[in-house]
Amino acid sequence: MSLTIGILAEANDNRVALVPKNGEKLIALGAHLVVETGAGKAAGFNDDTYLAIGAKAGSRAEVIKQADLLLSIYPPANQELATFPAGKTLVSQFQPYFDHEITGFLQQHQLKAFSMDMIPRSSLAQSMDVLSSMASIAGYQAVLSAAKLLPRFFPMMITAAGSIKPAKVLILGAGVAGLQAIATAKRLGAVVEAFDVRQAAKDEVQSLGARFVEVEGASDDRTAGGYAVEQTPEFLARQAATIQDHARQADVVITTAQLRGKKAPILIEAATVEAMRPGSVVIDLAASTGGNCALTVDEKTIVHHGVTILGHSDLAKEMPQNASEMFSNNLFNFLKLLVVDGELKVDMSNEIVSNTLITKT
Repeated sequence: MSLTIGILAEANDNRVALVPKNGEKLIALGAHLVVETGAGKAAGFNDDTYLAIGAKAGSRAEVIKQADLLLSIYPPANQELATFPAGKTLVSQFQPYFDHEITGFLQQHQLKAFSMDMIPRSSLAQSMDVLSSMASIAGYQAVLSAAKLLPRFFPMMITAAGSIKPAKVLILGAGVAGLQAIATAKRLGAVVEAFDVRQAAKDEVQSLGARFVEVEGASDDRTAGGYAVEQTPEFLARQAATIQDHARQADVVITTAQLRGKKAPILIEAATVEAMRPGSVVIDLAASTGGNCALTVDEKTIVHHGVTILGHSDLAKEMPQNASEMFSNNLFNFLKLLVVDGELKVDMSNEIVSNTLITKT
């Protein structure tokens, strides 16, 4: 009997996990597809676009009942998961590094789960890396959000009314989100500098036309899989002094540094914010794990001493159509490892599959 794959609608998110283009490819692999009514509408993919590729549409209850394999960007709430029939397979972002209880909970309810945020950050798995895909959108959106909030121009403006200096943008963390933010801010005409504890980021930062802010003595990060690593107290003291000096001169600070499974490091203290020019902006992309700014409130925009602080770790959902397409591409590339001749086949000898499977039923 062929595998039935279900697409669930997201709660408080306009994205959809699988778009019709990739759904058609899954059907070509021998699977059946059923989508929750309206799941893709807010991202620009109405039910007709799914029906046109041979999928079926139904209520949430019908999708959960009919599907063997359920797809979503973020998992349903635990209260709902507890009602799922035993034996279902779920593919989502369960974030087991942060939610230490989720694996046991899923195991208890006999649900097999693959977590897309556990995809290895390797060249082999690059086409499946949803964290990098969504981070690139977040970096882009962070700059656009800052430009909207900043009461000053990004580019230099020479007009009959006088000349306006370009905005100065400081980006803390030069991973995927940070590099995209650098590129976007440069395109808008800002003067950009970036800091990262990873020396390997220096060449990438400079290749995008930004100045790399160096603080000597960072801990080795080569085995951190692209994440930041915890640093010594001596390094953190030098880092804090350097960042405060550069933030004081910046119009915009965008922070992106996160530690896997741990609270985000504080890079911008309250005193640093208070030293910034009134009207300046801080965009904190690490807000959901505590924030890189001491004053950040997750999912809120606040103003402190005339400085606007936006705490938002999931800016990718502000661009739902392209974000859905990118997530869907990553998801389809992963599902190709699981769907063989219309059936679910879990090859535990595959490092990507074994890394993402967080429960066994």
